[in-house]
Amino acid sequence: MKPTVKRARNRTRSWVTRETTGGALLIGAAVIALIWANSPWREVYFDLAGTEVGPEALHLHLSLATWAADGLLAIFFFVVGLELKHEFVAGSLRNPRQAGVPMIAAVGGMALPAIIFVVVLNVMGDNAATDGWAIPTATDIAFALAVLAVFGKGLPTAVRTFLMTLAVVDDLLAIIIIAIFYTAEIHWAWLGLSLVTVAVFTYMVRRRRTRWWILLPLAFVAWALMHASGVHATIAGVLLGFAVPALAMYGEDLSRTSSMEHLWRPVSAGIALPIFAFFAAGVSIVDEGGFTELIVQPVAIAIIAGLLLGKLVGILSVTWLLVRFTGLRLAQGIGVRDLLPVGFLAGIGFTVSLLIAELSFPDAEHTGAAKLGILTASVVAALVAAFTLRWDAKQQRSKDMNRDGRDDLVDGFIGDPEDVNR
Repeated sequence: MKPTVKRARNRTRSWVTRETTGGALLIGAAVIALIWANSPWREVYFDLAGTEVGPEALHLHLSLATWAADGLLAIFFFVVGLELKHEFVAGSLRNPRQAGVPMIAAVGGMALPAIIFVVVLNVMGDNAATDGWAIPTATDIAFALAVLAVFGKGLPTAVRTFLMTLAVVDDLLAIIIIAIFYTAEIHWAWLGLSLVTVAVFTYMVRRRRTRWWILLPLAFVAWALMHASGVHATIAGVLLGFAVPALAMYGEDLSRTSSMEHLWRPVSAGIALPIFAFFAAGVSIVDEGGFTELIVQPVAIAIIAGLLLGKLVGILSVTWLLVRFTGLRLAQGIGVRDLLPVGFLAGIGFTVSLLIAELSFPDAEHTGAAKLGILTASVVAALVAAFTLRWDAKQQRSKDMNRDGRDDLVDGFIGDPEDVNR
């Protein structure tokens, strides 16, 4: 490969994988979808989303929107699986005591939004929509980290680590929820064959020499069989990500989770997520009676309340209880004050929330209101998080923010030149 081509490819990869770029691409794709879905040419948009392609013989003659949700999003979940595996084996989740607060806070940040969702629907008399209880439980890690990278400059990098840990556990629990509660019927034979294929992939990816022309077909077969089983096909992506070794082998400089994440994250951030957002965020407000008509529906109100109020109160209250009554402590440099914007960042549902919304409701009316509720809550959460991040960054910080009786040793600040994750 020519040096100029290689440099251009590396620059493109670096640009696409920036947290700010990933968030911008998601927002841009969603905005384009919303504008197109409410323009005079909206029928073209919905016809495009409904266009079916793929081999009928393999039961893969799917609409483009379904390919985006079941196919491309599997790449995103594969990267999530790689990230989870790394964090559990060699990252922030390998020490339960250190990761205990954000991990348990993530559970609180998922339980309370679900409770609020169900309560609001029961109070407003729309019990038929309670199947969507998991919609406000999800956090969009790419969108949230993008807002933090832009507006959180000057805060300790431990704040990002807390958000990352919380969001990673959130993703893991969301994956489990989808697998258990949003699978209508399981065809056990296909599921068994998919798991066997994952096992073969696990063996091949651990050999001294890996061959992409073997691993890629195996991954596709595992995905196709998982799709045929009735379990949401993105689960295959997670299992394949977990199969990759997270520690360096055979004298390699990098672990294979790191190498594969480096390879696939640009595809996930630059292609898979924006295309999914493009097809998932296209809500026709014009055809459904306008913004006001949709946003006052019980399901939309329940989602907004769950994401904006449930996430914030769930995370902050569980964190306070843990720090107050257990031996668990916040990481050095983080105060409870810093968790206010983190709670709002967690209220950015978007990607996984949109996916669960599509799995929850068979009717267009509830789906449209749910998607509008997700988009509205995510935008409001992002704006409020941005404001509180800048407010927090300007406040005077004490020597012992986590109040453990010892001066904090802060290892860096968001936005510093050495902050490689910005």
